[in-house]
Amino acid sequence: MDKKLATYICTGCGIGDALDIEQLSKVAQKECKAALVKTHACLCSQEGVGMLKADIDSQGVNCLMIAACSPRVMYDVFRFPGCLVDRVNLREQVVWSQKPGDEDTQMMAEDYLRMSAAKIGKMDLPEPFKPEEEISKDVLIVGGGVAGLTAAKEVSRAGYKAVLVEKEKQLGGFQRLVTKIATFPYKGIKDNELDSLIQEVTKDANVTVYTGAKIQKTVGGPGVFKVTIAQNGATKEHKVGAIVMAAGWKPYDPAQLDAKLGYGQSPNVITNVQFEEMVQAGGVKRPSDGGGVQNVAFLQCAGQRDPEKLAYCSSVCCITSLKQAIYIKENYPDANVYIVFKEMRTPGQAEDLYRRAQEEGVIFIRCQDPQVKASGTGVTVEALDELLGETVLLEDLDLVVLATGMVPVTAFGEDYAQVRARMRGAEAEQKKEEEELEVPQDAILVSDILNLEYRQGPELPGLRYGFPDSHFICFPYETRRTGIYAAGCVRRPMGVAAAYEDGAGAAMKAIQCVELVSQGKAVHPRAGDMSFPEFFMQRCTQCKRCTEECPFGAINEDDKGNPLPQPTRCRRCGVCMGACPERIISFKNYSVGMIGEMIKSIEVPEEDEEKPRIVVLACENDAYPALDMAGLRRMTYNAWVRVIPMRCLGSMNLIFIADALSKGIDGVLLLGCRYGDDYQCHFIKGSELANIRLSKVKETLDRLVLESDRVRFETVAISDYDKLPKILDDFAATLESVGPNPYKGF
Repeated sequence: MDKKLATYICTGCGIGDALDIEQLSKVAQKECKAALVKTHACLCSQEGVGMLKADIDSQGVNCLMIAACSPRVMYDVFRFPGCLVDRVNLREQVVWSQKPGDEDTQMMAEDYLRMSAAKIGKMDLPEPFKPEEEISKDVLIVGGGVAGLTAAKEVSRAGYKAVLVEKEKQLGGFQRLVTKIATFPYKGIKDNELDSLIQEVTKDANVTVYTGAKIQKTVGGPGVFKVTIAQNGATKEHKVGAIVMAAGWKPYDPAQLDAKLGYGQSPNVITNVQFEEMVQAGGVKRPSDGGGVQNVAFLQCAGQRDPEKLAYCSSVCCITSLKQAIYIKENYPDANVYIVFKEMRTPGQAEDLYRRAQEEGVIFIRCQDPQVKASGTGVTVEALDELLGETVLLEDLDLVVLATGMVPVTAFGEDYAQVRARMRGAEAEQKKEEEELEVPQDAILVSDILNLEYRQGPELPGLRYGFPDSHFICFPYETRRTGIYAAGCVRRPMGVAAAYEDGAGAAMKAIQCVELVSQGKAVHPRAGDMSFPEFFMQRCTQCKRCTEECPFGAINEDDKGNPLPQPTRCRRCGVCMGACPERIISFKNYSVGMIGEMIKSIEVPEEDEEKPRIVVLACENDAYPALDMAGLRRMTYNAWVRVIPMRCLGSMNLIFIADALSKGIDGVLLLGCRYGDDYQCHFIKGSELANIRLSKVKETLDRLVLESDRVRFETVAISDYDKLPKILDDFAATLESVGPNPYKGF
């Protein structure tokens, strides 16, 4: 496009008081080559926006440099279709975080104008990606339990078509075994309403149901998935736009429990799942002889919250035991019912169920380590009551019910102990292989559910306990495979009330996915982004780094190792751009060349001025907003800093370090998200990859006996704004002690 740049400088919010606006205007006009430079007391006002629109219409302006507040605010106000817009953050990261009227503050503001002009000079308007084949808006749902049925129902209600695949011959999942349920508002227990939900879905013309079926193969990506379904020896192919995986859970194997819990030592020691089967078969009876029950004990956390067994809490076991205890009291009013618990967990309004159990006469005993002693059909529970401070013996028990937990079906491709070892990377050989690869490898779940034809593996990347991986706080449904959403107990342990909500939530995300993809836009976390990576294949060396490092399986490769981009899978993080040593990957509005020009546009004072410069490459998801928050609280930090926001720190190419040092920049600081098991990176491992790349630079500098202290990596959460001033000031102090940059001009 023929670019006509206009610069608009806001003087409100203290900007005009802290900066020399006239001098800024001169920099914009002379150095940035802006054809038009205007100031306004409130650019975000109706009058200010009207001025911008008038210049677009009458002056032919198509590139706007808006020097005002952070790009994280007023983003909907400064949106002008068909124009390139860049926001210069003069408010939060200049005048609110620096001394007003100071020379260094003015120099910082002028540098940000130069950087913006350099950025716009390398930008082009993104063009939405349109696949050659037609986009499908149908949604595939894998799993016919509560979450899957709800997802199918909600997809249909929204006017879309759903394909529901259930591996069993009947719909309903585990809830088929349940006669009574405890759900909102938790005032008691009631009949299971699953049958009505099944009928509603099976009679819906918008829902195609396959039972006794499985997914044989899944190829493609969002909008263009092609799924082969196998049923009764035949196959059927469906084209779908998004997938909801609601494959459910299985109970933890009670045979793995410690002997002190008594399972297998007496027929009268059963699990909470076997209790449900007993109720459905005709009522609660003593398993040993079919007699009635008079004394029943429920033992919580059977194998759960135990690092050697099931390390997490399944969240619903307490509610399930309360429900089952109330069921016994309703059917056997004279029965003695005990619940032996470590901690009673009743999230939300489920505490009302706890009160109901108390009213029914259920006796609660807090004990961390109960023991079951079985002799023939006789069973006794010994428990140290923490509240009474004495040991209690529950003798002549007719039934002991162990509250075993939930394990997602995605963890059942191999023995659970092997799953835990593999997910933790406990095997030394695997660790060695990963170190040799220098790229963190995904732990791919080994279940046989989706059978994806991705180079990264046939299933989803998973967490240490076999759950599909997602950014749990920000994107709870989104898995590491774009367009595939986890719902229900395969995502996390939950009760029936939460499963209904989860199914509806995942259905909403699937619909959002197909709609955005049909418009050529990214789904998340850069929702609405129309850019996508472009490959200059003439210089590709088939090194496979882009395919290895992409966190989302958005790049396959052919037989010769050439990358085969799958644009609808792409989340626009730019990790591939940072990985490529030949720098052949770029976006219309984000590229290696663009960041390089921004670095080169920074004005570096002479050494005798003793004004070093620091380039901060900041993650736009955590570090950049944390800097904004520091400014919002008027926290000051070193004025030598020049911040460049990155889509993800994983998009950092090592050439940025070289460009900065060659320019004369004294130090480069990377601010990224926490990585590891409890990562916070929106793009999973971008921050970790950036740190690995940076370590290579530092290693090289150390080997050459040069100052590796000039480059540093720090992890910053969005809530760590209060720590940022010290991090920046400490780095500046380190650079002062190291001395002037000797790399300038190299």
